[in-house]
Amino acid sequence: MENILGLVALGCGLIVGLGAVGASIGIGLMGGKFLESAARQPELMNELQAKMFILAGLIDAAFLIGVAIALLFAFANPFVLR
Repeated sequence: MENILGLVALGCGLIVGLGAVGASIGIGLMGGKFLESAARQPELMNELQAKMFILAGLIDAAFLIGVAIALLFAFANPFVLR
């Protein structure tokens, strides 16, 4: 029983940690590409900025879904029979 709880805790940490790393890398790459494109065509900066914020919200939403799944496993674990 204790072994299962330890593995669940490890899995929750991996879900949150890898999700945070992925979201950070994704937003970093997107921000860099936004700056490159805004430097090339400054007249499109407002349109690109709106699209960038929408994509940043979607990337963060994917990370928060992973956090919610990790919290589900941590507090209402379906794998542990009581």
